[in-house]
Amino acid sequence: MKYRVLGRTGVQVSQLCCGTMAFGGDADEKEAARIYRAAREAGINFFDTADQYNKGRSEEVLGELIRGERDSLVLATKCFNPTGDDVNARGASRRHVSRAVEASLKRLGTDRIEILFLHHYDALTPLEEHMRGLEDVVRAGKALYTAVSNYAAWQTQAALGIQERAGWARLQAIQPMYSLLKRQAEVELLPMAAANGLSVFPYSPAAGGLLSGRYSEPGAQGRHTTNKMYAVRYGEAWAHDAAAKFAGLCRQRNLHPMSAAVAWVAAHPAVTAPIIGARNADQLRASLDSVKVDMTPELRAEITALSRTPPPPTDRLEELR
Repeated sequence: MKYRVLGRTGVQVSQLCCGTMAFGGDADEKEAARIYRAAREAGINFFDTADQYNKGRSEEVLGELIRGERDSLVLATKCFNPTGDDVNARGASRRHVSRAVEASLKRLGTDRIEILFLHHYDALTPLEEHMRGLEDVVRAGKALYTAVSNYAAWQTQAALGIQERAGWARLQAIQPMYSLLKRQAEVELLPMAAANGLSVFPYSPAAGGLLSGRYSEPGAQGRHTTNKMYAVRYGEAWAHDAAAKFAGLCRQRNLHPMSAAVAWVAAHPAVTAPIIGARNADQLRASLDSVKVDMTPELRAEITALSRTPPPPTDRLEELR
């Protein structure tokens, strides 16, 4: 396992981040412990969760697992999504962020979070309020560094401008969706992050499992056939066609599709560490093995050619040739 610097902080994080969305849900306490131990044995020191994952249970389970080695770890959590029925128990207001962080610290059993992400952009709240809420928790020592997830490039750049003008602690990372089947981040997000020295921690590097190879079998069942969100996100025919071609290429190259999918994401020069997750430790193994894949420029180009290239930000399509 190699380690890379988080933004401009000097803090080093493993080249893979272990996502814990399944903890306390698809992965019960026993299985979560197996996943956690497999990640630690592989050299991972970076774990990602969110207050909404399994209604806070993910943070609670992770908090139990990190006891005794808290200072060896870099923890990231997120807030924004509803944590209760109250109309104000959501969003990026200073009020909600402060309360959400307090609750996350209690569930995680720690006195600070290394990285606090705003989980989504809050269209109801001025961006200045988003950033002031983050500044409050940094000044209080409850979060050491701040970041955003699912923000557009212009929103992130505007946030950085607000922080710079106010003299506040700057964002250090972004967490976008990025995979062979979701490449919009290449257009503006990844170049923006590189230009600003922001770390990039992409989620869903295997397109929610569509690139795992399991759906290439007739009649295969899984979240892409039962979950409406995934059906919409990856429902276009070209995505399934590209996934099938990717699985075929992996068979030819004797590569596990999950390993290759994660390695493809990790090979982008702006990416710091893909977020990998699993419902059990056995499933996690292939993602951990991504660090063993020799993702040469030639192999990456061959894989990239299987999917659609997003248009440039100026829509000057001739510049793609």
